[in-house]
Amino acid sequence: MSFVPVAEDSDFPIHNLPYGVFSTRGNPRPRIGVAIGDQILDLSVIKHLFTGPILSGHQDVFNKPTLNSFMGLGQAAWKEARAFLQNLLSASQARLRDDVELRQRAFTSQASATMYLPATIGDYTDFYSSRHHATNVGVMFRGKENALMPNWLHLPVGYHGRASSVVVSGTPIRRPLGQMRPDDSKPPVYGACKLLDFELEMAFFVGPGNKLGEPIPISKAHEHIFGMVLMNDWSARDIQKWEYVPLGPFLGKSFGTTISPWVVPMDALMPFAVSNPEQDPKPLPYLCHDQPYTFDINLSVALKGEGMSQAATICRSNFKYMYWTMLQQLTHHSVNGCNLQPGDLLASGTISGPGTARGMGTALASASVREKCCLPSRSPEVLSALPETPDWHATLSTSLGGPGAPTVAAGLVLHSIIKLLCSVFML
Repeated sequence: MSFVPVAEDSDFPIHNLPYGVFSTRGNPRPRIGVAIGDQILDLSVIKHLFTGPILSGHQDVFNKPTLNSFMGLGQAAWKEARAFLQNLLSASQARLRDDVELRQRAFTSQASATMYLPATIGDYTDFYSSRHHATNVGVMFRGKENALMPNWLHLPVGYHGRASSVVVSGTPIRRPLGQMRPDDSKPPVYGACKLLDFELEMAFFVGPGNKLGEPIPISKAHEHIFGMVLMNDWSARDIQKWEYVPLGPFLGKSFGTTISPWVVPMDALMPFAVSNPEQDPKPLPYLCHDQPYTFDINLSVALKGEGMSQAATICRSNFKYMYWTMLQQLTHHSVNGCNLQPGDLLASGTISGPGTARGMGTALASASVREKCCLPSRSPEVLSALPETPDWHATLSTSLGGPGAPTVAAGLVLHSIIKLLCSVFML
């Protein structure tokens, strides 16, 4: 229990303590904080209190405008920081609890803070690691007999995304312009995307990297994973469909990717680890591991648009349905000698579950398999993409643990979609 008041249903109890970057009106400098209850503990204010064997020599990492330097210190430093913060914030510890002046400087309400990307993202990779999702999409494009490509069960498929357009929750996303071919019997056309979709994903930040040419063995992969965020991989399906052959996603994906502002450390998630999925055929030896490294994380998406009095939950899924684990993703990413760096972002791909369309993690896929999701307050309408109304809000949320278990969450992710109101001049 913490001396900081924490509501029973708070996403941010002392068991969580996610890291983020924030500023306030009184101090516009971005700085690192930890969420506790409805407060943010400013680590730049208390950095002098980190006197452990590792962090005593690296206190300045908490004075940086991003988490990259702290991420790069490695697992021992992260564990030291977490243990110290949990002790500092506990109800029995007087060091911060009884120092009124320090408490006034160190705590800020989340409601008054502006949040930023947690790290400078040098590179972003998106995987395609849900068997349910890959199968559903494969059936749509290739039929049931050829749903999975021959390589899918042997390696975690991924592509190199656009890091510059990764944005923090709350950043407006414009409906993209592009080239598409809605009618196969006619030439392609240029215009605003008409099939804008969401993809419910999670992603992890890389901690220490590896040298160019030196792969990360799977037995060491966990040492390179800092923590997780919730992610929406916005997708322009009509643009994507026309452009993706033969090199894969480009403009259909690169216009925006949204992540939650808070990074949940892996130590906060470990109590919710579950057995890895059975993989058949067995992967090659460099991808095999016994350590449980998938997690029981409940996920949901709700949409609210023009004319709707309240948001409608349109899908639910769980991270435990992922076929390829984060350890396998990171190891495979580096197996050719690719060098990863602190702050790199590796995403799961759409997290779909078994059963109906409501477990599929996208809007378009739901309609494409003819199990359409009706929006309750717009009953005649079925959701096959995000409609071209002026403003839609998608809320992605997470929760862990059953009744009585400590809550851990990545924080709600709120997005805006703004209809493109003007054309782009063509030179």
